[in-house]
Amino acid sequence: MTKFPVVKTGEDVTRQVLADDPALMVVVFRFDAEGAVGDLHNHPHVQSTYVEKGRFRFTIGDETREVGPGDSFVIPSDVTHGCICLEPGTLIDCFTPRREDFL
Repeated sequence: MTKFPVVKTGEDVTRQVLADDPALMVVVFRFDAEGAVGDLHNHPHVQSTYVEKGRFRFTIGDETREVGPGDSFVIPSDVTHGCICLEPGTLIDCFTPRREDFL
């Protein structure tokens, strides 16, 4: 089993790949402070997000929603999305296919 490094992606935000296959990747994002930002971005991968803990305000395309522990949702390919941390927490993201840029 390969151990992937923890990578700083922004102020008070880190990511770590948990599992990887060409068809699927599982990644944990940790937001350590209220107000930490997951910048707006898009990518060709379909993304599924599960909120393990914390609260977040997500923008997905033209929609904004607040999510908390136990919530999950899918972000379609090439849809612009991002979040603001409202309460420190953890997101578990799955990407298909894998994010080569995370390796």
